[in-house]
Amino acid sequence: MWRKLSAVAFGLLLTAGSASASALDKHDLQLFKDIQKSVNRYVYFTIFDDVSASVKDGVVTLEGHVTLPFKRDDIEKRVAKVDGVVKVQDRIAVLPVSSYDDQLRLRLARAIYGQPGFWMYGHGANPSIHIVVDHGHVTLTGVVNNDADRQIAATTARQQFGVMSLKNQLKTNSEVRDALERS
Repeated sequence: MWRKLSAVAFGLLLTAGSASASALDKHDLQLFKDIQKSVNRYVYFTIFDDVSASVKDGVVTLEGHVTLPFKRDDIEKRVAKVDGVVKVQDRIAVLPVSSYDDQLRLRLARAIYGQPGFWMYGHGANPSIHIVVDHGHVTLTGVVNNDADRQIAATTARQQFGVMSLKNQLKTNSEVRDALERS
């Protein structure tokens, strides 16, 4: 859970820039945490979906990718119900339906989470490594313990048949911690 929270907090910090200690920023940060809980507790949110949020003055911007249209709609509705949300800007993209991409997602998940020592990333209701596949183009997101694990995950993904390209957007715990300290 910490890894996902850190990844989402890191995304918030990137979009929010340097935060001041004003009451409004504190309100937005608490609102962000509530939104994060709401998205992570969504029962249909899987490792094949990736949603990030940014908050400014109670206006929430959702971005990312989901595998089915109802997920985008449900997540938007869940976020809109969070106390303090003024408006939701939904920029979540729905990935195209593709049995080829579905098979690739499963191969990637088995290969990555099957690596020695990677079982720990798969524990819990919301594993820390997310795999987004769009027409064979793969993006890895989330948080890993160190740079070696980030490289192992990327190398493992690149070796899978059908991967057209790979974006490795995994962050390390130290990168997330450093970003939080800078804010």
